[in-house]
Amino acid sequence: MPGKRTSPAPPRPGRLLAPERRGPDGTVYESDAHSRGFRRIAGVDEAGRGPLAGPVVAAAVVFEPGAFNPDIRDSKLLSARKRERLAEWIKERATSWAVGVADPGEIDRLNILRASLVAMARAVRGLIVTPDYLMIDGPHGIPAASLVEDGPWTAAPAQRTLKGGDRLCFSIAAASIIAKVARDRMMVELDVQYPEYGFASHKGYRSRRHSDALNRYGPCPVHRRSFKPVRESLEQRAPRAVQPAPDGLPVPLFGARNRDG
Repeated sequence: MPGKRTSPAPPRPGRLLAPERRGPDGTVYESDAHSRGFRRIAGVDEAGRGPLAGPVVAAAVVFEPGAFNPDIRDSKLLSARKRERLAEWIKERATSWAVGVADPGEIDRLNILRASLVAMARAVRGLIVTPDYLMIDGPHGIPAASLVEDGPWTAAPAQRTLKGGDRLCFSIAAASIIAKVARDRMMVELDVQYPEYGFASHKGYRSRRHSDALNRYGPCPVHRRSFKPVRESLEQRAPRAVQPAPDGLPVPLFGARNRDG
């Protein structure tokens, strides 16, 4: 029908942004937020919801209007080497970036979804600038109480959730890269402490090597006991239970920086 408005086709796999979703300020999503008066827009994403071990790590990234890099896309579509290179570009160009972590004990207590949102809230609260608008990967927003807690707001910033946001939105894709690089580095550090599990190679995800190690040695303190394969491994072993990890992780937080830091 003439004049009928149609939705743009979704991006093809392997690309960050379809041409119609690009705008003069980076993407249509950032441009839309700027047109409605928002000035400090943070993309938010997480890495590590699926692994059997290790933390879930979230990142928040704020750019100035106009920032764009066509190589930035969903971190899962990039090689480890390219993620590392792009993470440095993001940290150099971002107005502010920050990482938040929820450790395995929190994942077991809260469940993985709630722990992921906690990590996201910590990342947003860690930003040096105060965002007034959040663009979040996935269908779930961050609870307002988690953002206001120990944060700079009397009211939480506006939010927009985007399913598949890491393939549609530049700021979210950048956050996905920062989160993935941070988590991978943490898992390499945990591999030094628990070398028998091979965390440096599989990053805590389920693999043949990881399953074999879990069957042979049982869970270590950074395994997620609420996840079925780990729970079953515990149930099959002698009453000698492996002690869960204390709150926090034996690796430093990846950090929060502004462009000058």
